Amino acid sequence: MKKLRWGILSTSNFAQTKIVPAMKQCKLCTIDAISSRVREHAIAVAQDLSIPTAYGSYEELLDDPKIDVIYNPLPNHLHVEWSIKALEAGKHVLCEKPVALSAKEAQTLLDAAKAHPELKVMEAFMYRHHPQWVKAKELADSGSIGELKAIQSIFTYHNLDPKNVRNMPGVEGGGGLMDIGCYCISLSRFIFGDEPTRVCGQVEMDDKFKSDRLSSALLDFKQGMASFICATQLLTYQRVNLLGSEGRVEIEIPFNAPPDRPCKMWHETNNGIEEIVFDVCDQYTIQGDLFSDAILSNKPVPTPLEDAVNNMKVIDAVKLSVKQNAWIAV
Repeated sequence: MKKLRWGILSTSNFAQTKIVPAMKQCKLCTIDAISSRVREHAIAVAQDLSIPTAYGSYEELLDDPKIDVIYNPLPNHLHVEWSIKALEAGKHVLCEKPVALSAKEAQTLLDAAKAHPELKVMEAFMYRHHPQWVKAKELADSGSIGELKAIQSIFTYHNLDPKNVRNMPGVEGGGGLMDIGCYCISLSRFIFGDEPTRVCGQVEMDDKFKSDRLSSALLDFKQGMASFICATQLLTYQRVNLLGSEGRVEIEIPFNAPPDRPCKMWHETNNGIEEIVFDVCDQYTIQGDLFSDAILSNKPVPTPLEDAVNNMKVIDAVKLSVKQNAWIAV
């Protein structure tokens, strides 16, 4: 079986602790190279993670003819720039979320991708590929909770590190809305299978970091409503409820599904509550194989890049709503 050769664009902590270990378990790809702007650091990380090749610049990685696919976990403001450079170097690209700083910038990447139809590009919303979300979508679409009318999601953590990119005033695209609110928006669109018509948002800014530390929004869909709270300075917690006319679905760990223990959801109807337990799996491994399979089989990627543009349109609208203190049409 052919395996694609992946290169990691940067030695981010996230790539080291989440992506590389998970993708080493993939059936359809291998991690063959990693890059950093500091060669010594790239070498140290490559040795620690048993990656064959280390590069002292991102350009060197993109120039490597042996690399088929680039994973881009750079800070948000560098996603589009380096993803386009990867396309121009003839590489497929899996780019971390959010894919851009705005819908306009995301459209720039989409246009670049269309100019390279032989290459695949996808936003790395890994949660969608976990079996619990496949099941949640099935339950919502099948009518097993009646008519889906409301989605409620919470995603919070506590991070006061001034050196963390999410808290750096000089780094664009930080804060809770971009980092984790994007998940809440994405899942609402995914489960409703539609785009919201209008949104209303509210945020609380951190005086020191100049980024949003507490954000909430209402998303008005033709079928119903979605609401969410995301925060970077609250107790670490996450939960999603899908509420229908005849039942509900509650997902215990909807986003950071653990790779080392089973996940749970609860399906409640008038007949009682059913606990559904999912076998241990790693959603990053699943994502890596699904994207690799799309490339090897030359079929559409699981989540088209148009979805990333549409998600950014909603984020843009929430930001504008906060600024104007009003409902904003999407």
